[in-house]
Amino acid sequence: MVSAPARRELVRHMVSRGLSERRSLRVIGMSASALRYEPACDRNCALKEKIIALAQRHRRYGAGMIYLKLRQAGEIVNHKRVDRLYAQAGLQVKKRRRKKIPTSERHPLVRPTAANQVCSMDFVFDRTAEGRSIKNLTVVDDATHEAVAIVPQRALGGNQLVRILEQLANTRGLPKAIRTDNGKEFCSRAMLTWAHARGVQLFLIEPGKPNQNAYIESFNGRFMDECLNEHWFTSLAHARVIVEAWRREYNEERPKRSLGGLTPAAYAQRLMQNQLN
Repeated sequence: MVSAPARRELVRHMVSRGLSERRSLRVIGMSASALRYEPACDRNCALKEKIIALAQRHRRYGAGMIYLKLRQAGEIVNHKRVDRLYAQAGLQVKKRRRKKIPTSERHPLVRPTAANQVCSMDFVFDRTAEGRSIKNLTVVDDATHEAVAIVPQRALGGNQLVRILEQLANTRGLPKAIRTDNGKEFCSRAMLTWAHARGVQLFLIEPGKPNQNAYIESFNGRFMDECLNEHWFTSLAHARVIVEAWRREYNEERPKRSLGGLTPAAYAQRLMQNQLN
């Protein structure tokens, strides 16, 4: 449907071409009063500008607080009018989900020169045949690119994560630092307490910046493509067998171009020999 301003412009155009105004109005189907109508000045413009300015200055203020700030400044205005203009301007404050994330300095993604200096951790999800989810904890050594561990579980919280890290510490030793995203398991009280007690630094990437954890992201892509997408797991036990077999193959048999054509295990041995020499 053509708007009133467009219809007025069309009538004026027809008149300029020599057609009478009365004939033009009859053709368009518009009254003379509608043609000559001049919209009244919006008396809310000034108030709306003040509301927007206050909302931009106080980003977490709702309509009620904006109304009080206007009254505080001596503006005599009805709160319903403020509510309406506030909503029309789309200034509603979105409710934030409370999430406690421990503060951490951003650390550059520098490849370590020795094993067990920095490890990266993340989760990769899959499903078994009956549709139940599998949560795979992946742990990669940033220096050697070894898949230190891949642990498939139905669910995995902070306490279970700490137990897995303790088991790895008994067989491999603790890394000096662990790089993760801001997942609730990695930021849990159990994880933070454990890291502080064991003297392990936690490097947390910025939210929405997976490139800051590029080593584990690259590994997860290969793990998904070469293992998870290639197998149909009938059960969690079946998944554990297949995933562990793939992890050993990845470490001991799969050459990596970024390691000069060596496998991660062979590259780790070379690093160790270089340190001894």
